[in-house]
Amino acid sequence: MIRIDAIWLASAPMDMRAGTDTALARVVAVFGAAHPHTAYLFANARGNRIKVLVHDGIGIWLAARKLHVGRFVWPLTTGADRWSLSRTQLDALVLGLPWQRIGSAGSITMV
Repeated sequence: MIRIDAIWLASAPMDMRAGTDTALARVVAVFGAAHPHTAYLFANARGNRIKVLVHDGIGIWLAARKLHVGRFVWPLTTGADRWSLSRTQLDALVLGLPWQRIGSAGSITMV
């Protein structure tokens, strides 16, 4: 339904009360701009909620997901402040799986 050519993840937590305008401002602050057909992911400090902002070339989509048990696997804020993900890694992340272990061929590798 929505074309996504690139996926970016911000490692620093975001307040999940943020609406579309606040999330868009955060995208611009962290990534420099909101590019068309790009998804931007943010998590809360606890790691049990994520928001995904997608610029589809015409408008902005904002989606949220909450895990009732467990946490999303999120990179530490002490490393890079943003990460590029593949579609396979995104699919693993939203299920709560260790996306950082997904290789380019879709197989799980040792870290």
